Amino acid sequence: MTTPRAEGDPPEAAPRHLSEDEWQARAAAHTERMSAWTVPHQRRRSRGEKHPVLDFLFTYYSHPPSHLARWQPGPDVVLTGPGARRFLERSGYRADDGGVRVDDAAFTDRRARTTRHSLTMLESVARRRPRFDCFGLHEWAMVYRADPGELRHAQVPLRLGAAGTDEVVNTLDLRCGHFDAFRFFTDQARPLNRFAPTRATQAELDQPGCLHVGMDLYKWAYKLGPFVPAELVADCFELAADIRTLDMRASPYDLSGYGYAPVPIETAEGRSEYARAQASFTRRAEPLRARLSDLCRTLLRRHAHKTNTDS
Repeated sequence: MTTPRAEGDPPEAAPRHLSEDEWQARAAAHTERMSAWTVPHQRRRSRGEKHPVLDFLFTYYSHPPSHLARWQPGPDVVLTGPGARRFLERSGYRADDGGVRVDDAAFTDRRARTTRHSLTMLESVARRRPRFDCFGLHEWAMVYRADPGELRHAQVPLRLGAAGTDEVVNTLDLRCGHFDAFRFFTDQARPLNRFAPTRATQAELDQPGCLHVGMDLYKWAYKLGPFVPAELVADCFELAADIRTLDMRASPYDLSGYGYAPVPIETAEGRSEYARAQASFTRRAEPLRARLSDLCRTLLRRHAHKTNTDS
């Protein structure tokens, strides 16, 4: 049975009941959609093959491929039918209202802290104007004057060679403000950067035009666990995958062997192409950021009310 709401409870959406046919169809569609990414990755991993572009989506980001491929309804959805009981084998679900739904009790104080941090990052980025003048030089700074053994993708040649790559960094202006890119710069490249980002200043420096900030929407989505609909996770993942492709096409690596044509940011034409794509991804990320922010606010508001009621 549904727990009755007490007087003064914050307004919340009435639970939506999905028949087994409805949620099974959504689950199958999601799994098929994500399998286009997860299955090839798992096959490469079983063969011990590295992919310089796509592995990043499953190594830098910690969400397991098996979790990405499985569907979840998000809050305020009741799954009906006998098959719904399999969700009770997962963490964060409970039987209720004639079916199975996400368990509000799974939104713990710890998850609330994580969600509050995510919302801070999402809101700070949303308030800022995008910049499109970095031209993806962060990947170049990661190999600037590096020894061959220090290259992150040593199996892939540099398009312009080591000397040519270094010359591009020396010629253009390094303007990376994202800490999780800056921290991989070589020691020689860091002093050349216009900014000196740290983890503590991330909320001040991240801006919506940054490719890594766009990719990180996927991270903020999966950190919400079962409280985010799978379709929103998938939208953020596919954005991250497309951004990662541009990120590496604009890098100093020769990825022609993997089927990727370069975006030659060492040329004016290449920089223009990069900035146009960057602006397009920024527009695509905006509604996803808004959806995640709204979800975070709702979850935190409910948690605060529950905490105040319990105390």
